[in-house]
Amino acid sequence: MVIDEAAAKLIKAALEEDVGPGDATTDSTVPGDRVSKARVVAKEHGVLAGLSVAEAVFRELDPEARVVPTASDGDRVAPGQIVARVRGRTRAILTGERTALNFLQRLSGVATEAARFVAVLEGSGTRLLDTRKTTPGMRALEKQAVVLGGGANHRMGLWDMALVKDNHIVAAGGIQNAVARVRERHPELAVEVEVADQESLLEALTAHVDRVMLDNMSADEMRQAIETARTHPSRPEIEISGGVTVESLESLAALGADFVSVGAVTHSARALDLSLELEMAP
Repeated sequence: MVIDEAAAKLIKAALEEDVGPGDATTDSTVPGDRVSKARVVAKEHGVLAGLSVAEAVFRELDPEARVVPTASDGDRVAPGQIVARVRGRTRAILTGERTALNFLQRLSGVATEAARFVAVLEGSGTRLLDTRKTTPGMRALEKQAVVLGGGANHRMGLWDMALVKDNHIVAAGGIQNAVARVRERHPELAVEVEVADQESLLEALTAHVDRVMLDNMSADEMRQAIETARTHPSRPEIEISGGVTVESLESLAALGADFVSVGAVTHSARALDLSLELEMAP
């Protein structure tokens, strides 16, 4: 998992939030020169993500701290499994414990949730996409976690792909106008259009968009829309979106779309239960 400048700033902000002017308990009870080891243990089944972020937390507090993985990001882990060992100043380990685990549990939870959806899609030819429904400040990390869980990323933000949604269509006075304006100003970008019925689909197809998003349609409506899009000369990619659950995923995949986008893999992922256990000082 890549720690870019934004992630480094986020780690510093998270530590500032938790530590403030100092860790009153640890600074009072642990000698400053003590060095210890600790292990990070999985408490439930899941997919691991965020080990490098956890290490960055500890190294922010102790530049000589080391996290030695015994599992890799993207690995499936089981209850009781040691996923990493930490060595560093005891104060740094104890002070950074909660912040490191917050990142590791959150990102592992996203990877685990993505893997749940991917397992249902296996063999269907339909791929899981995430959305922009991410935790503010954590988008890059959460999207990396989705990939570690087997999913794929939709656009990173508002700049790297044009997605013309219902409100854009209203504001521009129609799909044709909206697509034309985007292409005039950003000819380098792929263009996707959200459609809600056969009429809007035909407008998008006439505009030769790169992808259509079938949003909150019934199964029959989506089946008809996919058949129409597959036989149109423009041959856009097809994405299904809106209220997708694990329970509905198998029937949706059978429709033959290229992608299913699911906001829940990030906005509703439950943190994976992991703990840090201090060992005796070496």
